[in-house]
Amino acid sequence: MTAQHQSRLASFTGDANPYGGGDPYADYRTADFPFTQYANLADRQLGAGVIAANDEFFAQRENLLVPEAAEFDPEHFGHKGKVMDGWETRRRRGASAEHPWPTAEDHDWALVRLGAPGVIRGIVVDTAHFRGNYPQAVSVEGTSVPGSPSPEELLGDDVKWTTLVPRTPVGGHAANGFAVSAEQRFTHLRVNQHPDGGIARLRVYGEVVPDPEWLATLGTFDVVALENGGQAEDASNLFYSPATNTIQPGRSRKMDDGWETRRRRDQGNDWIRYRLAAQSQIRAIEIDTAYLKGNSAGWASVSVKDGEGGDWREVLPRTRLQPDTNHRFVLPAPAVGTHARVDIFPDGGISRLRLFGSLTEAGATALAARHQELGG
Repeated sequence: MTAQHQSRLASFTGDANPYGGGDPYADYRTADFPFTQYANLADRQLGAGVIAANDEFFAQRENLLVPEAAEFDPEHFGHKGKVMDGWETRRRRGASAEHPWPTAEDHDWALVRLGAPGVIRGIVVDTAHFRGNYPQAVSVEGTSVPGSPSPEELLGDDVKWTTLVPRTPVGGHAANGFAVSAEQRFTHLRVNQHPDGGIARLRVYGEVVPDPEWLATLGTFDVVALENGGQAEDASNLFYSPATNTIQPGRSRKMDDGWETRRRRDQGNDWIRYRLAAQSQIRAIEIDTAYLKGNSAGWASVSVKDGEGGDWREVLPRTRLQPDTNHRFVLPAPAVGTHARVDIFPDGGISRLRLFGSLTEAGATALAARHQELGG
């Protein structure tokens, strides 16, 4: 296993105070982590899953990837004890009455399949509401295995695991953040808690690196989709929801599953800038305003540029949008570019943006080279 350098971030150790009533998040410890600008590669909406754990006696492993913040009900008990919204294992014990304590090597683990393989920039191990029953330390390892390996295959001796987060003390009732600098493409993680305890949520922030062979086989696909390597790089306003929502899989399921800005009181407009999977030819566009009814954008335009220093070219002129509607546009000629921007007028929101096309020869070559460089 290869340990990777970690940047210095705010860290938390030790117990939190016992719950004393009122808002359970009032004494929650957290910080602004710079890597949260990236997409969550462990998002269930992308297809992530916790595929195995050695122990989940008190609380199920699947809770780790629930998108909402962990909840706490002080009076909720079940047949096995306190019901916690997270993954919690039983208390470890030693080998005998003379040695009742767990060894230094004893630990519990869970295997996580990322929803989209990619380069990991940071990990948050959230111990919300685990105040005296959190792990003493955590560690995280990553591997890249093609296809759909079983837990038994991932635990085989032939699988190489890279240490992304070395064994590190963590705090209870806290967002424990770790920067990751491994320039590799990972498909699965092994999350370890030493020696036992509970973790509420796991977030894995990074950049999607798609399989170029798969995209080449598809031919025409959504070149800005998160699962295909697209990225929301910047936006004018993120007051109500993140711009990354607009390139998530599937249609929006509720209002906050899209992108909505605060109300403007000037003569400007709002926008999102995207990086495409690679240089692409765009032939068709979808702009969806699903579930945005009294707050959808009034008009929208789409522009494309080729390269960081390229000039923006409008490929879809300012067009009236309808609330709660999927709008489809076929371009009169393919638009070649590496970046796209959607402008909405004057404010409001959209739920999804789809840019259908295919990679250019240069784009396919660049994507294949990056995939190989990252060990894909």
